[in-house]
Amino acid sequence: MKSYNKTTLLALLLLSASASAYDTKSGGGTSVKKDGANAYSMPAGNLPMSKRLDFSVGNSFFRNPWVQAPASTDARDGLGPLFNTNGCQNCHIKDGRGHPPEAGDLHAVSMLVRLSIPAMTPAQKKAFIKDGVIPEPTYGGQLQDFALQDQTPEGQINITYSDVPVTFKDGTQVTLRKPNLKIIDLGYGEMHPDTQFSARVAPIMIGLGLLESIPDETLLEWADENDENGDGISGKPNKVWDVQREDFAIGRFGWKAGQPTLMQQNAAAFNGDVGLTSNLFPNENCTTKQTLCSELPNGGKPEVSDKILNFVEFYSQHLAVPIRRNTKDSQVIAGQALFAKAGCESCHKTSVKTGEREGLPAISNQLIHPYTDLLLHDMGEGLADNRPEYLANGQEWRTAPLWGIGYTKEVNDHTYFLHDGRARNLMEAVLWHGGEAEKAKQTVLTFNQKERDALIAFLNSL
Repeated sequence: MKSYNKTTLLALLLLSASASAYDTKSGGGTSVKKDGANAYSMPAGNLPMSKRLDFSVGNSFFRNPWVQAPASTDARDGLGPLFNTNGCQNCHIKDGRGHPPEAGDLHAVSMLVRLSIPAMTPAQKKAFIKDGVIPEPTYGGQLQDFALQDQTPEGQINITYSDVPVTFKDGTQVTLRKPNLKIIDLGYGEMHPDTQFSARVAPIMIGLGLLESIPDETLLEWADENDENGDGISGKPNKVWDVQREDFAIGRFGWKAGQPTLMQQNAAAFNGDVGLTSNLFPNENCTTKQTLCSELPNGGKPEVSDKILNFVEFYSQHLAVPIRRNTKDSQVIAGQALFAKAGCESCHKTSVKTGEREGLPAISNQLIHPYTDLLLHDMGEGLADNRPEYLANGQEWRTAPLWGIGYTKEVNDHTYFLHDGRARNLMEAVLWHGGEAEKAKQTVLTFNQKERDALIAFLNSL
C-alpha cells in the first residue's frame, strides 16, 4: 500500500467505509454467481421459473443457425442470400464479445463493417435525418462477406495494424495498434469514392434489458451537451428513428447508440447480419444493383415472425449480469479509488435505478451498476471512424458498459476491446481514450506500476 499517494489513500479509506464499494450485484436482482465459459449466458437470477421456458425458446432462436430457403425447417429458413453470419451466436460468441479477424482468417466472423456516404443533396439530407445514414449505393449499409452457395459475397475485410507508442510518466512504454481497414475482392463493382467505413465487433449481451429500462429522464439529466458545468464532459443522447412508434426516440444500443430498443436492434441484426426479413424490416438486404435477392427463393413474408422476435427480445432482455468478484481485495479497492480519481465515473456512471416495465418485473425497479451513461461522447481523433450516425458525429461513441468485463477472457478466450477490437487488453483500451476522456487518460499516464495494476484489478472485478 505504501506506493499509493496520499490522495489515493484517502479515497481508499472512504471507499472502504462505503457499503457500495462491496456491492457485488452489478445487475441488481438479475445478477447471478457464475464463472467460466457460460458466465454471460444465464437467465436473470430473479426470473421466475414460469418465464424460463420463454427465455430458453428465445435462446434457441438466438443460438441455432438459419438455413437457405426452401427447407423443411421453415421456421428457420430464408438465410441470406447475402449475410455476415447464419446465427446470432456466431457473432455474440457465448453472448459475449466479438473480435477482429486474426491473421489468416478468410472471414471476419464476429466483426462487420458499416458503410455509408455523406449526405450531400437535399433528398439525401432529408433521408439522413430519418435513417441516420445514407447507405452506399451498391453495397448498402454494411458489407456482407458471406453468400449462399454458388453466389458471390460482397467482399472481404482486410485489416493490418500500425504501431502507436505511448509512454507512462515512469518511462514504461506501451505499443498500441491502430487498424488500417481495406475492403478487398469486391463482388459487385466499385464502391462510391466517398464511402465511409466503420468496423464494429459484436458487443456483449448481458444486462441489455436493464439498460433499456433506465428512464429517459435519467439519461437527459446526465446529458450536458454544451458542457454547462465546465468539467470538459459533454455527453448527449442520440436521437434515432423508432420504427414501431414511427417517431424519434433516445438511442441506447449499438456502438453509436443507433437503435432505440432491443426489439429494433434484434430485428435490424436479423435483417442486416443474417439476411432475414421481419415486419419491422420487410425488405431484403440487397440493393437495386444486387438482383440475387429477387431471383432466389426466400423464406416467406416475413422470414422472422413476430412470435420469434418476441422470444428473442425476451431472451436478450433477461441475460443475467454476473456478480462482481474480489470486491474486498485491497488492490481492487485501491483501483476503484484510482478509477474515481482519474474521473472515469463522469461517463462510466456507477449506479442507476431502472424504471417500472409493464410485464417485466425482473428488470423493473432495480438498482444497478452498469458503468455507463449510454450517452455519446467525443473520444478524439484516435478512435474516430469519421462516419456520422444520426446525431453522433465521426468522433463520438456511446459509453460502453463495463459490468462483467472481467469475465471476457474465460468466456471468449480473448481480451480484445473497443468498437473494432483494436485494444488487446484493458490498459490499451484506456490508453486509446481521447477527446473528452483525454484528461482521464493523462491522469492514468501518471500512475506507477502498482497503481496501474490496481486499476486493472478493479476493472477485472466488475
